[in-house]
Amino acid sequence: MIPFIMPQESPSHRSLKILHLEDSALDHELVKRALRKSDSACEIERVETLSEFERLVKAFEFDVILADYRLPGFTALDAWQILQQRELPPPFVLLSGAIGEPAAVAAIKTGISDYLAKDDLGRLAQVIRRALEVHSIRRAKELADHELARSEKRLADFAEHLQMTIEQERAAIAREIHDDIGGALAAVRFDLSWIGRHTTDPMTQQHVVAATEMLQQAIGASQRIMLNLRPAILDQGLVAAVQWLAGGFAKRTGIATAVHAAPEMGSLSKAVQLVAYRTAQEALTNIVKHAVCSQVTIDLSDLENVLTLEIKDNGKGIEPAELNKPQAFGVRGLHERAKTVGGWLDVSSHPGRGTSIILSVPLASSDSGTHQKAVQDDSRDSL
Repeated sequence: MIPFIMPQESPSHRSLKILHLEDSALDHELVKRALRKSDSACEIERVETLSEFERLVKAFEFDVILADYRLPGFTALDAWQILQQRELPPPFVLLSGAIGEPAAVAAIKTGISDYLAKDDLGRLAQVIRRALEVHSIRRAKELADHELARSEKRLADFAEHLQMTIEQERAAIAREIHDDIGGALAAVRFDLSWIGRHTTDPMTQQHVVAATEMLQQAIGASQRIMLNLRPAILDQGLVAAVQWLAGGFAKRTGIATAVHAAPEMGSLSKAVQLVAYRTAQEALTNIVKHAVCSQVTIDLSDLENVLTLEIKDNGKGIEPAELNKPQAFGVRGLHERAKTVGGWLDVSSHPGRGTSIILSVPLASSDSGTHQKAVQDDSRDSL
């Protein structure tokens, strides 16, 4: 904040620089006299024409602008419009005769700081001080808003980077399971098969059969883990992937699950497909944990060039406080994931009447970006 200098303050502080837009030399002298009477340390310069005003505000920094309302050929509002070309214009105070309350209110609504009648110059120092304080507060708010926007952008970039890293790690782990664990399990199955063919001992045969069954369970588990880590089913399209996901969910949980999808969907980028698939996957996981429902419906469409995925259940619903609690990372993560492809997430829930999660992604703006590149890298490393 630029201080309004009063006598008790240190003289090392610089004086205020004031530009006075006034065509009357007498009125200008009255303003200077009023400021001297208030012991205000300032440097004041008078300007009469709009062109000269424009030149000065572009060439120099002023702390305050004082302006008569009506001047030859223009008004203070014209000067105010010129001042708007600056990134942060200084406080602008109307200092005029009786212009009428409606005109003064209209001027202040445009952003002008304050209005003071010329016959009330005894309050000039107070009005300037107040205008500077408001200007300082406004500037601090703008800086805070700017910093908040920067922080939100950094957070969004970090969330996108985190999602990319997670998908890359998932693909790497799935690849290791396939290459190392899968290869080892296949070798064990081969050896068990060989032992079973080359032994006639009944006890050994029983152990071979039991070991083979356990091995088959381990192979099935490793395949299921690989599919969850890197859904190769997406290579067959999003509709097929969601149907496979819903089928597995219904089989594991016993919850009736229906998928309604458009008969034909346009081609979707790998990034969009993966975001939609992970959204459905996380939503179904949350349903198992919290919904206590008997029916789930998944709707998938790409009408009007917007991909829409809705997962809804008939469970107990979610309390608003649950959605807003700091630990609600699942839903918050879905919001951030949707942003990586230019989409958004809506969660609608009513206690006792179920929950609906809707992912919307404009398809025209979602086919580029680093997230897509990461997913393309992932698909090149597919199993």
